[in-house]
Amino acid sequence: MDLDHPIFSESVRRIRQWLGPTDLDPVQQELLERLVHSSGDLAIAADLRFSPGACGLGLEALAAGAVILTDTAMAAAAVAPMARRTFANPVRCILEWAPAVAPPGGTRSAEGMTAALAACPGAVVLIGSAPTALERLLDQLEQPGGSQRPALVIGMPVGFVGVAESKRRLAASGWPQIRLEGSKGGAGLVGASCNALLRRAWLNQAAAPGPTA
Repeated sequence: MDLDHPIFSESVRRIRQWLGPTDLDPVQQELLERLVHSSGDLAIAADLRFSPGACGLGLEALAAGAVILTDTAMAAAAVAPMARRTFANPVRCILEWAPAVAPPGGTRSAEGMTAALAACPGAVVLIGSAPTALERLLDQLEQPGGSQRPALVIGMPVGFVGVAESKRRLAASGWPQIRLEGSKGGAGLVGASCNALLRRAWLNQAAAPGPTA
């Protein structure tokens, strides 16, 4: 199955030429190229960070059918088509578990994250809009004996209130992660990151030698 439209392939060829040499490994490079394609921003390379082994953990989890857990319906919509075309991963939004009204001093996203993590162990979590959801996820990971833990966090909330702080906390957590520093992010970029991992996991599976007789 061909996962790439010819226009996308030509865009990536040009992006690779414009970026020039990087010190990224092949999977990280593919993810960067998809982020540049989605954002139109070559400077995004300076803000992209990976924890050691993060991409490999993401590939393994997605190939095993892990739930893809997003903070917004928009991020879910961005990743659902690629998920359907590859491993048929369930794509869920934390707002499915959120209360109808935010609690005093809180947010629906944060409340939804608590319940979603318990319902979706080993998920690949995409956060592109809600720093409060990222903060709540990190709160849960710090609990002794912790709640159900995700396989990978793609932390790219966008904006200026609580965003940089939540990303710094994610960086310090040591949890397997892919993130954008500063104010950049958004549903489209977390979706693009996950799509890059889904694509690579699917191509790796297709290239793997079959069983011998």
